[in-house]
Amino acid sequence: MSKLRIGFIPLVDATALLVAVDGGFAKDQGLDVELVREVSWSNVRDKLNLGLFDAAHLLAPVAVASSLGTGHVRVPLITPFNLGVNGNAITVSPRLFADLAAAADGNIAEPLVSARALTRLVAERKNRNAEPLTFGMTFPFSHHNYQLRYWMAAAGLDPDEDVRLVVLPPPYMVESLASGHVDGFCVGAPWNSVAVDSGIGRILHFGCEIQSRVTEKVFAVRERWGDENPDTLAALIRALSAAADFVEDRNNLEAVTTIVGRRLDVDPELIVRTMTGVLKVSPDGATRSSDRYIMIGRNGAKRPDPVQAAWIYAQIVRWGQAPMSEELRGHAQAVFRADLYDAALGVAPSPHDGEPRDGIGAFVGPEFPPGDIAAHLAAWRPRRSERPRLSIVR
Repeated sequence: MSKLRIGFIPLVDATALLVAVDGGFAKDQGLDVELVREVSWSNVRDKLNLGLFDAAHLLAPVAVASSLGTGHVRVPLITPFNLGVNGNAITVSPRLFADLAAAADGNIAEPLVSARALTRLVAERKNRNAEPLTFGMTFPFSHHNYQLRYWMAAAGLDPDEDVRLVVLPPPYMVESLASGHVDGFCVGAPWNSVAVDSGIGRILHFGCEIQSRVTEKVFAVRERWGDENPDTLAALIRALSAAADFVEDRNNLEAVTTIVGRRLDVDPELIVRTMTGVLKVSPDGATRSSDRYIMIGRNGAKRPDPVQAAWIYAQIVRWGQAPMSEELRGHAQAVFRADLYDAALGVAPSPHDGEPRDGIGAFVGPEFPPGDIAAHLAAWRPRRSERPRLSIVR
């Protein structure tokens, strides 16, 4: 039996991995897996890159950035399986929510309305020389970062000049909001719900309201490890796929949420909200729902999509983390290994009803052309020609 060490962060989008191990699917494939819980994405990335982990639950943009050698040493990674599509939310303090609602011209539940309201608040704060608003996100190479920026920039804000963005490990988000160190954050489940239940946060937007479909987390291995262990990697893909299918069967909801709640040290009821897409968005009990909030095994969510890798690379370029080049775009798309997924499972790709035509479905802007990123980015302001300034909390 192959023995493996796999790292993860306590987030709901690790569910397929957690269920694969604790539900016996990995054992059925002849795998003996030790799951190692980590606090920060830098720890997960570094231990994977150094070979201390055989594989990891990883931010999709980190897999691309590591393979490009941007932001850190270059270690080529591959992602033969998606662990989660969507799953993020933007949460703000009750005070900021009230200020946004007062400044809004329209329904604050619409991202463009709230972004324009934020622009008015930022201008007002500048006029009285107040400190900029501070927002937390989990890592410079993350959809948490890019979704915050996309939302703000849609209304003309410059995320590097008009607000302060800070990096915080996911488990520290709630405490940082409670202490007033941040005014809001973008993070994955369950931490938005924890903030709401604690009475210190209100969910402003689901991530799927910013972009309808983004690959949030992936199952990543070093490219060299994958080449050297093809049978083990194929067995992992099969175990994860079976687990993801088990997760999507609502008859298994209690078993799934019990496993995940135990691994994340949170009430399983919070996991139920996430998995069903019915979230309490304010301390008074108001709810909002979306069947797109998080997708783990349905609508093609398991299969790596090179369009998603191109989108990630476009955001990396837009915000000055890497230069634009066709060579780098090709390297980025090569990280997402649909061929390994298809071979391990013996399946062929198929279209999925209800998914955005361009694969992304952003709330503003033109459709995304993965083959012409330069043209796509030419229409956007602001965009960075150098690295954004970020404060990193370790």
